[in-house]
Amino acid sequence: MRKNYDLEKRKFVIGGFVVLIAIIYIFRLVNLQLVDDRYSHAADSNAFLKKTVYPSRGLIYDRNGELVVFNQPAYDVMLIPRDVQPFDTLDFCATLNISKEQLDKRFEDMRDRRLNPGYSSYTPQKLITQLSAQDYGQLQEKLYRFPGFFIQKRILRQYNRATAANVLGNIREVSPRDIENDSYYSPGDYTGDLGIEKSYEPYLRGKKGVEILIRDASGRIHGRYKDGSEDIEPISGRDVKMSIDIELQQYAESLMAGKRGAIVAIEPSTGEILCMVSMPNYDPTLLVGRERGKNYQKLVNDNTWPLFDRALMGAYPPGSTFKPTQGLIFLQEGIININTAYPCAHGYINGGLRVGCHSHGAPLPLKPAIQTSCNAFFCWGFKAMIDRRSKYGSSANAFEVWKNHLVSMGYGYKLGVDLPGESRGFIPNSKFYDKFYREGRWSANTIISVSIGQGEILATPLQIANLAATIANRGYFITPHVVKEIQDTVMPAELLERRYPTIDKNYYQEIAEGMRMAVTGGTCRRAAIPDIEVCGKTGTAQNPHGKDHSAFMGFAPYNDPKIAVAVYVENGGWGATYGVPIGSLVMEKYLTGSISPQRQGMEEQMINSSIYYAPAKKK
Repeated sequence: MRKNYDLEKRKFVIGGFVVLIAIIYIFRLVNLQLVDDRYSHAADSNAFLKKTVYPSRGLIYDRNGELVVFNQPAYDVMLIPRDVQPFDTLDFCATLNISKEQLDKRFEDMRDRRLNPGYSSYTPQKLITQLSAQDYGQLQEKLYRFPGFFIQKRILRQYNRATAANVLGNIREVSPRDIENDSYYSPGDYTGDLGIEKSYEPYLRGKKGVEILIRDASGRIHGRYKDGSEDIEPISGRDVKMSIDIELQQYAESLMAGKRGAIVAIEPSTGEILCMVSMPNYDPTLLVGRERGKNYQKLVNDNTWPLFDRALMGAYPPGSTFKPTQGLIFLQEGIININTAYPCAHGYINGGLRVGCHSHGAPLPLKPAIQTSCNAFFCWGFKAMIDRRSKYGSSANAFEVWKNHLVSMGYGYKLGVDLPGESRGFIPNSKFYDKFYREGRWSANTIISVSIGQGEILATPLQIANLAATIANRGYFITPHVVKEIQDTVMPAELLERRYPTIDKNYYQEIAEGMRMAVTGGTCRRAAIPDIEVCGKTGTAQNPHGKDHSAFMGFAPYNDPKIAVAVYVENGGWGATYGVPIGSLVMEKYLTGSISPQRQGMEEQMINSSIYYAPAKKK
């Protein structure tokens, strides 16, 4: 009998098909049991309600122990979509003082996976955020009428003073990117945004807990599962003590009212920032509560840029506050000694080039040049260094040496302050000028303005204050930082280590003496404080877009300095007009706690003077 090969082939095909179906079923069962958790969620959600318990966020204190930022309760209306049954929407809306249209829009947004990527009908979803205590009380009484709904307690921030918004930062709801980058977060959580709240978020936020509640078939709660033995307790965030003196911060802000600019004050021996002012500023309470989004948009659209932290992000020409760096470099490189004098015929004149200067005696050595803020001295010193081919081989090589000294002093790169958004300023290198002027086609005269803190040079007020702290310490600085202590935590070592520039420490004493002379009989006379030896350096930075900027840096006392300050007032004119008096008042306030009677007129003038309109502050 002849074999039927077609039938034989069909047996293999049918058998293979059966095996394939079996494999698909096995794969699907494995997926359902081990991979896909939707059904386990569904089963659990029938019997249990797992409520996140949010921890208390760490408190923020100032350096003297004054509570600055604390917590207040807030309440979100949550729901599990599959458990929601038909309910009286008009009663619900009346209870929460919202319209039916607003409620419908919230449901629509909640189900939109573009706006709410974590949406699931089996998991808790947020419907309404940050109920007032009154609305919370009203809803709590009626909650039994709305199956599937519950109230989630959260933590919001509150402030004891309407000050230091740029330092403190705020908290906001997490974005999809936040959730993607950190598995700690879930939709609806809050995270630090700007300032200390952002930089120290891992310490401040604590750890979330979980409360497991038993539900019946109708979704009603019947107490805690196993009497709460399976609950996970939240762990509170760690408290933070700032280096900021909140009284000094508020006082410094009052001096800058009606002005644009910044103040930074540092304790030289520790690198701790005593105050950091950016003006115009804003009341931090504006970014708390249900009006946060609307208020934030107003701040974004404000043409005075209150959200822009000028102390950290503002990159300005430092002007004459830059001259001490030049004296240090010239001494280190042997370009000058302490007695080297340069002429000044009311400015630097070399060939057809002229850089103007004000009237004073000449020729001058280094310390009197700092005292009088002589432009010519630093231009001549810069030329002597950059054009000294016998030592450096080329202007480009000399400029690289010059630039590297500046970088070691904290210019041109971020200092590493413990706040987000720090600018690096700008110190050009030789390649920058090779590209602009062509290699070998430029010399000191081509770029002479950089020697007096103009031209392409840009620095932040923080960097200028750090230079003052370095001179105060006679040759070292500690990375500036705004947090002094974290509860039960050792501070990062990099915030406490001394950093030494490439300048011999002996040369800093000469600069300090020159800055002292500037106060006793030079451009900083208005910085003098009774019974305190103040050292200072003015800065008048040219501004191609309007009136010059007024700047100052200084420290006090001369021996054993306790405070170093930088002030920058946009369009303030001469350094002595605003920078010097504001800086000296900040120093006096910190060192003595008050302003001496003979200087109270100057204090009143600074507080009441206005360059730009500033909105009235909340009292």
